[in-house]
Amino acid sequence: MSQLNYLEKLLDLSADQAGGIEVEWKLLEQLVVDKFWIMPATPKFNEGETIPYITSKNIKGGHISFDKTKFISREDYIELSRNRPILAGDFLISMIGTIGEVAVVKESDLAFYGQNMYLIRLDETVIMSRYFWHFFDSPRMKSHFQAVKNNSGQGYLKANNIDKLEIPIPCPDNPEKSLAIQAEIVRILDGFNALIAELTTELNMRKKQYSHYQFELLKFTETTQQISIGECCDIKKGATPIKKATPGKFPLVATTEERQSSSEYQFDCPAVCVPLISSRGHGVASIDRIYYQDGKFALGNILCAITPNDSEVLSAKFLRYYLFDKKDVLLVPLMRGGANVSLTMDSLKKVKIPIPPIADQQRIVCALDKFDEFVKALPCEIELRQKQYEYYRDLLLSFPASPAGGPKSHSDETA
Repeated sequence: MSQLNYLEKLLDLSADQAGGIEVEWKLLEQLVVDKFWIMPATPKFNEGETIPYITSKNIKGGHISFDKTKFISREDYIELSRNRPILAGDFLISMIGTIGEVAVVKESDLAFYGQNMYLIRLDETVIMSRYFWHFFDSPRMKSHFQAVKNNSGQGYLKANNIDKLEIPIPCPDNPEKSLAIQAEIVRILDGFNALIAELTTELNMRKKQYSHYQFELLKFTETTQQISIGECCDIKKGATPIKKATPGKFPLVATTEERQSSSEYQFDCPAVCVPLISSRGHGVASIDRIYYQDGKFALGNILCAITPNDSEVLSAKFLRYYLFDKKDVLLVPLMRGGANVSLTMDSLKKVKIPIPPIADQQRIVCALDKFDEFVKALPCEIELRQKQYEYYRDLLLSFPASPAGGPKSHSDETA
């Protein structure tokens, strides 16, 4: 079904009206009951006060973040706000730095003050807040604001860049039908958002569950045999320059999560691949990832491969899970260096690891593999649903272009 046909069905138009969807592109300033620029100020800040003072950096992802805020007194807040209170449901739009980010004020956000934000209070007899939100929070709007911003310094928006923005209003002469159409669009798009939020909550819960079971499964008593890695494993440094590798049919384990490829291989066995340099650099000791790889594969020259001498005694997968879980305790403290923090293979050889019976290792690996597979699948599902939401958002909000050419700010006047 084409975009136009979908909109015709949504607007309940007959076939002889094809191409005649009644839409009026109204200026945003025509759709508000109040609007004002939250003026910059330099009040006295005091951590003992109670009113957060935010900047445009605190507006992101549709909400206000109160992290890293300063605080002002209620007296200063009353003086600065000048009896123009911020209400729940108001929209805040960042005007400097993080250009065109939008947040909806919640009941729990009150009260606060800030700077370099534009407040709009919509006329909800004409436009639904959620309809405006879906239209506003889209890549085309962000691209639009980047195009119209003043590029001096950090870059900033002027009030009229926002006031003169055009918003499509379906069936403008029939407010009841217009709001019903907006509500149907909102219902569909909010449904996708709700599913994304549900999957994200599920992912966070599963990560915590995974972390808990990983800790419990890899917790051993003093009676479990402990030996050093050097006694039960072989350690070899990777031989492939990552940036100069010739792509080919063999996996190349580098320091990225995804495998690259190589025309040659160095190993043909199950192995645990450990980075020898800090994941963060700049003098900070850190290891973000430890890899498991089997079969024929190449290894980047800034990693080493640990291969068990006897797979009937030590499982490489078990070793990978154990080292990854304990890396911040066992491996990171061994890293040395100034600007280039690194781990030596000699220090790795001395690290002691538990060797439970192989049947216990296999049971642990089986349980953690299931968790790992599930946790990795959820981000793919979230990404798919996000793309689905974006597709339908663009589909449902692709009204016939305005005579002025769609989303556009008509004035370059100063704020």
